[in-house]
Amino acid sequence: MMSPVRILVVGGGGREHAIVRALARTSGDVELLCTPGNAGIAADARCLEVGAEDVRGIVAAAVAERVDLVVVGPEAPLVAGVVDELEASGVAAFGPRAEAARIEGSKIHAKELMGAAGVPTASHTVLRSHDEAREHLSCASYPAVLKADGLAAGKGVIIAASEAEAREAVDVFFVERRFGTTEVVLEEHLEGEELSLLAICDGENVVPLAPAQDYKRIFDGDQGPNTGGMGSYSPVPGFDAGRVEEITDSVHRPVVELMRRRGTPYAGVLYAGLMITDAGPKVLEFNCRFGDPETQAVLPRLSTSLLDLCRAAREPGGLAGTRAEFDGRWAVTVVLASAGYPLSSSKGDVIHGLEAASPLPGVEVLHAGTARRGAEIVTAGGRVLNVTALGESPGEARDRVYEAANMISFEGMQLRTDIAERAVAQAAAP
Repeated sequence: MMSPVRILVVGGGGREHAIVRALARTSGDVELLCTPGNAGIAADARCLEVGAEDVRGIVAAAVAERVDLVVVGPEAPLVAGVVDELEASGVAAFGPRAEAARIEGSKIHAKELMGAAGVPTASHTVLRSHDEAREHLSCASYPAVLKADGLAAGKGVIIAASEAEAREAVDVFFVERRFGTTEVVLEEHLEGEELSLLAICDGENVVPLAPAQDYKRIFDGDQGPNTGGMGSYSPVPGFDAGRVEEITDSVHRPVVELMRRRGTPYAGVLYAGLMITDAGPKVLEFNCRFGDPETQAVLPRLSTSLLDLCRAAREPGGLAGTRAEFDGRWAVTVVLASAGYPLSSSKGDVIHGLEAASPLPGVEVLHAGTARRGAEIVTAGGRVLNVTALGESPGEARDRVYEAANMISFEGMQLRTDIAERAVAQAAAP
């Protein structure tokens, strides 16, 4: 009798819970571990007490547990070289090596790659100091977008409607140093519909997943500050398989081919955050990992084995001839956030209603920032829970997800009430 495939998932958020659940649905016998995990993941995987950014600790745990594969969720350990260290220790890992992961670790580097590969993106200028930035702002067009060069957990973007707001943003980056010591990318503000398109890559081939749309602002109507994401849905009206291939041909494949030629092959998930403008798709950002919360809406629809995709992606050319197949149903994900998010978070608030919401048909409650305190589950982060529902139509999925979300409560809970409204309206249009 063959031993189960032992898989270690790195991370402790809703994205990692979705990955754990997707791997559990894989055909064949698997044993799942997660580090550090959370109170919900602990019900689906054995959790280890190693931080998601502790590269040495992750490698040591993977070796000690004799895992067959490590799947890395967050960007920080990828940029820090955890895949390089795992592979050097003889442990198979899914995700890009450090040099390839710079596509997310440095927005300036990503812009250089896009320029060299001919990938459409917003025009930009690099601001390297406070004085240089203030001099340049009087020449810029508004609204404008300012981005921290390095990692900022999805929060290092400020949209300035005027020069005055841009000057305030420059102070945030260079004086307050909210995102550490960083250079800044000043971009043109693109108009259109946003789209997230994730793809699995093996260094040569690119296999797109189903498209998704996410919601970055904290409040309904895209108001308030940016967050890591307050909800998502998949698929997206108007983006069928043919359109997805067209976008992949113009966005993902040129970058993967360029990196192959440069000797830094890209293997892992390549996430493109896109703006669909009147001139066509343009890249807002590249990420080196599964999107959060897009993953929570995409993976529940995945029919192809996630484990098979991850294993194939580790071999150059391993994905040749592969397609990712998806359930025809719609998925809608709503994020439940704690009081004060995104500027702060409230921890230790008791969460009620999990037992009522979880058994609903077609509903999956994924834990993001939770912890166990005795017999209670309590908040332990900004984004606390992700509720996903499947339905035959976007309306059915949306009704189900809000029915479940409204069964859950904790002090100061925040959620958007307009997730997937656009999809419902488009589906109802004649």
